[in-house]
Amino acid sequence: MVPAAYVVLRRDDDRVLLQLREGTGYLDGHWAIGAAGHVEAGESVLDAACREAAEELDVRVRPADLLPLCVMHRTRGTRAAIDERVDFFFECRTWDGEPRRREPDRAAELRWVTLDALPEPVVPHERHVLERWRDQTLTPVVPFGFG
Repeated sequence: MVPAAYVVLRRDDDRVLLQLREGTGYLDGHWAIGAAGHVEAGESVLDAACREAAEELDVRVRPADLLPLCVMHRTRGTRAAIDERVDFFFECRTWDGEPRRREPDRAAELRWVTLDALPEPVVPHERHVLERWRDQTLTPVVPFGFG
C-alpha cells in the first residue's frame, strides 16, 4: 500500500485552501487539498504532513497542529500495489507563514473556498472527504473505490 498525508488548512472564516493541479501527470486541471503527498520510508505520517505543508505551501505546521479528520482506504480495483492506498486527512487551523505556491510547475493556483462552494472539478476521493466533512457525515475510516 502507498500511504499519503493530506493537510487541509482551514482559516477562522471556515474557508479551506485548495490548489489547482498542473504538470503532475495525475488529474491535472483538478482542484486538490492544499498540501498532500506520499509518506517517505522511515517517516511518520505526521512528519510527512508537516513536510508537505512546508514544501508545497511554505508554511510551518507542527504535528500538534494536525487534527485527524479520517483515514481513507482506497483502491482502483486493479490489484496492483500502486493502486492500493491509505490516505490520512488532517485539518490544520494553526500554522506559521502565509501560504503560497512553492511549486508553480505543479500547481497553477491556490484558492481559499468554503466547503459549500467547492470549485469544479475536485479530485474525486478528496471531494468525497470534503463533502462528508461539510455535511458532518465523515466517519473515522472511509473506504473508497470498493464495490
